[in-house]
Amino acid sequence: MLSSPPRAAPPEPAQAPEAAALIDDPQEWQAFSRPVGVPEDACWESHVVLEGMHCAACALAIEAALRSVPGVAQADVSAAAQRARVVWQAGQVRPSQWMGAVMRAGYRAVPALDAFAREQRQREQRRALWRWLVAGFCMMQVMMYAWPAYHAMPGDLTPEMEQLLRWASWVISLPVMLFACGPFFSSALRDVRHGRISMDLPVALGIAISFAVSTAGTFDAAGPFGHEVYYDSLTMFVFFLLTGRWLELRLRSRTAGALESVMNRLPDSVLRRGADGGFTRIAARRLAVGDTVRVLPGEAFPGDGRIVRGSTQADEALLTGESTPVLRAEGSAVAAGSHNLLAAVDVLIERLGPQTRFGEIVALMESAALQKPRLAQLADRIARPFLVAVLLAAGLAAAWWWPTDPGHALMVAVAVLIVTCPCALSLATPVAMLTAAGTLARQGVLVRNLQGLEALAGVDTIVFDKTGTLTEGGLGLDAVRPAPGSGLDAAGALALAAALARHSLHPASQAIVQAAGAAASGGAAPELADVQELPGRGLQARAADGAVLWLGSARFAGVAPVPGEDAGPVVVLSRQSGQGVPQCLARFALSEALRPDAAAAIAQLREAGVQVLLLSGDRDAAAQRVAALAGIVDAAGDCAPQDKWQRLQALQAQGRYVAMVGDGLNDGPVLAGAHVSFAFGRAVPLAQAQSDFAVLGERLVRVPQALLLARRTMRVVRQNLAWAAAYNALCVPLAVAGWMPAWLAGLGMAASSLLVVMNAARLARWPGEAPATAQAAATPAAPAAVLEAV
Repeated sequence: MLSSPPRAAPPEPAQAPEAAALIDDPQEWQAFSRPVGVPEDACWESHVVLEGMHCAACALAIEAALRSVPGVAQADVSAAAQRARVVWQAGQVRPSQWMGAVMRAGYRAVPALDAFAREQRQREQRRALWRWLVAGFCMMQVMMYAWPAYHAMPGDLTPEMEQLLRWASWVISLPVMLFACGPFFSSALRDVRHGRISMDLPVALGIAISFAVSTAGTFDAAGPFGHEVYYDSLTMFVFFLLTGRWLELRLRSRTAGALESVMNRLPDSVLRRGADGGFTRIAARRLAVGDTVRVLPGEAFPGDGRIVRGSTQADEALLTGESTPVLRAEGSAVAAGSHNLLAAVDVLIERLGPQTRFGEIVALMESAALQKPRLAQLADRIARPFLVAVLLAAGLAAAWWWPTDPGHALMVAVAVLIVTCPCALSLATPVAMLTAAGTLARQGVLVRNLQGLEALAGVDTIVFDKTGTLTEGGLGLDAVRPAPGSGLDAAGALALAAALARHSLHPASQAIVQAAGAAASGGAAPELADVQELPGRGLQARAADGAVLWLGSARFAGVAPVPGEDAGPVVVLSRQSGQGVPQCLARFALSEALRPDAAAAIAQLREAGVQVLLLSGDRDAAAQRVAALAGIVDAAGDCAPQDKWQRLQALQAQGRYVAMVGDGLNDGPVLAGAHVSFAFGRAVPLAQAQSDFAVLGERLVRVPQALLLARRTMRVVRQNLAWAAAYNALCVPLAVAGWMPAWLAGLGMAASSLLVVMNAARLARWPGEAPATAQAAATPAAPAAVLEAV
């Protein structure tokens, strides 16, 4: 029987006993946290969404509040993503305690769950919309009352009528001050209480001064401020500021929030089969390995598992970058985060949370979203001193103009406070970076390091690995050739080689393992000890009789190559007893094919002015043939990992900015040593890959597209920074000189922040597929020559 009880509202992160008890329940931690380090440390890494923050100064304040809590080991806050990463020790602190520290600092922290974050965004947008509507309505009314004063001829308005219009404007301005300006004043008061400065403080001061001067002129028309009131300027620049913030909120939710939209794909609740065979809807975080769930059409799979009843089609775009649905019949494996498209299916859960590939993807994306690129760190460092300079400049401007006209002096100070707020400067880099990272993530390219986007934009040389990168990762076993005198038949040689190959993720090893599984006759597997994989070289182990076994290329196995072996990839199994010469036991002929889009990807890179090289551990003849098929001029084979490393260092010594593209299985040192690196291939363990980018699908053309997007991103960042600098350089002197009214200052501030976000929003469009010329250059997949060293 199906039952769907209404879902409870998400708990408030306040320190109410019920909410604290729920947040502090260890069973709830898995929903927004993951354990880190060894079990003895009892450390957890939590991700929360923040409410009430608007700028880099807010992020610094929240970080300071979190780090002051005993038991919090690390805290990273992103103003652009409005998220925080907190590493804490369960033996010293509970989530409710460090969330309480965030609240005492004047902000709110909500667990980064799909339902909680979505509800928070909707609530924040509704409040922003209501404030904007109130400010707009009141602005129009105040402008209507101010119109006669601007256009009346001398004597047209009696003093009583002019005073009545001022009183009406004051009354209409009250809702703006008491409701629409609430975020500015609450943030400023919070900063004053904690002895810090944020970007809302100058804005709140400007609003308060304008209203105070106008109120003084209304209550005492004969006083020093009575000759003019500024209700129209006040309501107008508040309306402009709120317009900018509301639009900025919408755009940031759609662009920089693209990362969050990708991460929040798991369902909030699932139908789990009970002991009586009926299905009951429960919270997804209550699932356990071994449960059977029913996934309805349109729902996402909550974990990795296997279909035990029914068949459907699944959308695995997040895992592969391909939008084409794939057929999943009974017995097929399904992945967490992919969507069921066609029919209801029952799934046996095998892995949950961080153990799934989706969990690895989310962990990488959350980490990347909270990183601060170099330019963003620079903006954060100068934001607070800049705000102090803004306050001093406003004070000096008011002092300069005060002897002439006190009312005008205060309004000049208001214009300086409003126009110089460095919101655009703080948003310029992180919004663009996060937008680009979200765009790449939707296409199956994970950004592990935001700094990598800046590095990728400057790349002028790309080095490719061969096996599993330029060629398709899947290899097939063509033939098993036992050596004369080895005493092994084909089945025995295959079983012995597979016993070693099971300890490697290399495509050649996986091909041998798969072939041995298909040909298994039920015999016991050979007993091996001390199995080791030497990255870039091969596998070695000790047999039961003490002999050493080797599996790899002929050179690694210590045997002479056979003439004609270059016709295809070959793995050699050899045996060495004592100090004797290694004896060849068998040779395994494999086949591999060039990726269908490899030639198109290389053509795009060359059109972008990038030099392309191929470095492979395979024999040189095989590397040259693959290079010719892909359109690469400079290629070298027989490269051990240290050879690749030396070639990479030589390129860097020449002043080249080098990117490395490898399969992530045996290229770890080279990937780590390049300026920027791509781990390519679905078999890559994401948590271990030493790369800045991870390409999840099978399309090599994602590499040049990522390069083009990185270049676009840095152009947008430079445009944003140039605009922010030019805006301040032009408007600050005008405000100090008294030539910029308060309403125009508010318009300029709102427009500058909005322009930065809108410019970054252009990065949400994917660069597109390869041009027709590059597509035409693609050649049919063809067998490559030999296997790269296992």
